This record gives sequence, structure tokens and C-alpha cells, in this order.
Amino acid sequence: MNRVVHIIGNGDCATFYKPAPGIKLTCNLPAFDVADVYGTVMVDFKMMKALADGAVKLDAYDWILGFRPKKWMENNPSFYMKYAKNIKEFWIEKPPYCPTHTEFSCGHMAVHYAAKKLKATEIHMYGFDSIFDMNLRSVSDLYLFSDRSPLNTVRINNGWRPIWEKMFDEFRDTNFILYHKHDQIKIKHGSNVTVDISRKRK
Repeated sequence: MNRVVHIIGNGDCATFYKPAPGIKLTCNLPAFDVADVYGTVMVDFKMMKALADGAVKLDAYDWILGFRPKKWMENNPSFYMKYAKNIKEFWIEKPPYCPTHTEFSCGHMAVHYAAKKLKATEIHMYGFDSIFDMNLRSVSDLYLFSDRSPLNTVRINNGWRPIWEKMFDEFRDTNFILYHKHDQIKIKHGSNVTVDISRKRK
């Protein structure tokens, strides 16, 4: 039975998403309204602090939280009690090919969760621009500071891309469809990965 998941990331091409049947996952705070979101994925301390400080509000979403947000909850029990109703679950599994939880980005976790926990047979990915370009711009930059200097961008992306290669290989029975403005993907991949450029801006 086909099980379709749409993952709306935070890169520029997230806007290529169009409402479609299937489960919807978002990453942090999406740049636009997405109907019927199953859960929004969060992985880092910075996002938890932004929530605690009131810089970001995600009360309307169910949360799927990674290893570091779980540690945050353990260290901040009053915060946990305040937002326990929003927490759909903790997903703290890190695949062995990912060196540390720091390298496991929000996008990585969302895709891993969709493939392994939700047993998706087909995953549509929007706004995963760093797989195609040396571009780590994110809508989260509007409310979270991130070092986007050229050297740091190269360093981070050189860590992220090998994880994608291994993840796509691990779930070789899952079809991954990536939406982007060009098809010059910068990672090695098998036949289970395709690029859709049909939604690129004219």
C-alpha cells in the first residue's frame, strides 16, 4: 500500500509545495500556512530557547522533537509542563552514519522519521536547497541567528550531504522526489531519488 509523506523544509524552494494527498511534516516554523500538518519537527536547543523566550509561537502544531529538545525538556521541567500538550512524540534515534546529533539537521530528522517511523513508500521534499546548491538560507534565519558565512556554509553542507547519500541508500525501497529549480543535484544517489523541476519559476 502506498504511503505518501510531504516534507516542507525551510529553504527557498519550499514554496514549490502544493497541497496534495498524504501526510504533511514541516520543519520548525514553516514560511507559509500548511493545512493538516501531522507534526512539525525540531532538533536543536536554539529553537527551544526561541519558544521559551516567545520569539516563536508554535502552539497550533503538534511537535516531533529530537534528542536535544528532549534534553531541554529534562532540564526545564516547567517548560515541558507548559508545552506537553503539543508534543506528539520524541524521536531520538540517530542513524549510525550521522556522526553526532549536531550534524543531524531538522530536514534529516524529518526525512528519517518519515521513512523509518511512518514507513513512507514515497517522500516528497520541498525546500531542501542545500542538496543542490551551496545555499543554507532558511526561513528560520528570520528568528534564529545562524552563521551563513561562506566558510561555515561549506563546512556545514560538507557534513550534511554525505548523510543524505547514506539515508537515501538505507531506504532504497522508498521513492524520494525532490522539488527544485534545477536538476543539478550535488550528491550521489540511486534510482529511488528523482528531481522534479516542473514547478520552477518561469
